[in-house]
Amino acid sequence: MEKEWETLRAWKERMGQELDRVVAFWMEHSHDQEHGGFFTCLGRDGQVYDNLKYVWLQGRQVWMYCRLYRKFQRFRRSELLDSAKAGGEFLLRYARVAPPDKKCAFVLTQSGLPVKVQRTIFSECFYTMAMSGDPNEAVEMMDQIIHWVREDSSGLGRPQLPGAPAAESMAVPMMLLNLVDQLGEADEELAGKYAELGDWCAQRILQHVQRDGQAVLENVSEDGKELSGCLGRHQNPGHALEAGWFLLRHALRKGNPELRAHAIEKFLLLSFHSGWDPEHGGLFYFQDADNLCPTQLEWDMKLWWPHSEAMIAFLMGYSDSGDPALLHLFYQVAEYTFRQFRDPEYGEWFGYLNREGKVALTIKGGPFKGECGTAGPLGLVDSAPPALLTHPPFPPVSRSRFF
Repeated sequence: MEKEWETLRAWKERMGQELDRVVAFWMEHSHDQEHGGFFTCLGRDGQVYDNLKYVWLQGRQVWMYCRLYRKFQRFRRSELLDSAKAGGEFLLRYARVAPPDKKCAFVLTQSGLPVKVQRTIFSECFYTMAMSGDPNEAVEMMDQIIHWVREDSSGLGRPQLPGAPAAESMAVPMMLLNLVDQLGEADEELAGKYAELGDWCAQRILQHVQRDGQAVLENVSEDGKELSGCLGRHQNPGHALEAGWFLLRHALRKGNPELRAHAIEKFLLLSFHSGWDPEHGGLFYFQDADNLCPTQLEWDMKLWWPHSEAMIAFLMGYSDSGDPALLHLFYQVAEYTFRQFRDPEYGEWFGYLNREGKVALTIKGGPFKGECGTAGPLGLVDSAPPALLTHPPFPPVSRSRFF
């Protein structure tokens, strides 16, 4: 056991050092001193190659700076807090497409003019995360998101076409469950307000376990059945692992060891073992549940974020269950991630590798990768090991009930 603690402490130190390097990279290169907000399209050395500002990444960076400031003494610095405030003010001023409407732009110009709106809820979700320090603003947007998801989606501008299947992506209840967690983390009143929503999200996520418990599918019908065709067979290992640790946090809040065990077996272990590339290592981006060729051109690439989610999930699962197999899987993923994604020359991580693990894109940020994509997981993992020494896991639960 002492050897395990030494290994964990070594990884904690390594994660902490990497977190410092990642935050320094974004502090140096991403801040727009003229208009506020953050540049997210950064090249390998931090050079801005496009000054467009993606709202969901603006929200993530504000949230990340605030969380680092609150959770880590070494980040309790005025420049970090001032940067978070400047990013939040930029969002308040420009993110909503036509105030008082609540739809947010997907991308803005450098000065804040709207460029594009998506017919999804995700820009609004990350806006809510950024505003979590302002309960009134966060709750107003959160309640609008709930309305779109559970009552009337017409405000998203998505037409209801007769041939389109009534499908539910796991990303929607997964993202809402994360918001429930974040808003209720330090506010008991909000935790109570959204308790029922959290339970609803967890049940919707569990519906994505299909085929007698042998597959986690990204899309299911609205009543929880498998869909036909490529849409129904589509698997996203990174999303499944991410949903798994969201469920673990929900199980911890609820004191539900059965849910914890189910999340570990189905969303962590099942998804990881089916998603890990046995030839080259790393997690596939997309898979087909029948082992047919996926239609997505990038299906066999290795992206940074599924590996980040896996590190969080396995360390959290080990913290909750005490199962050493989960700790060893954390080591397996962490060693691959630090070997393949880390850039020792300029800092930060590469985001996109080919199947063999060679760098496919040298950019450090873009429309779908920002500061929180690396710093967020590193911050969570960096802060997790001390909890392993003090937080008692759930009592053991027989796994046989889930097979």
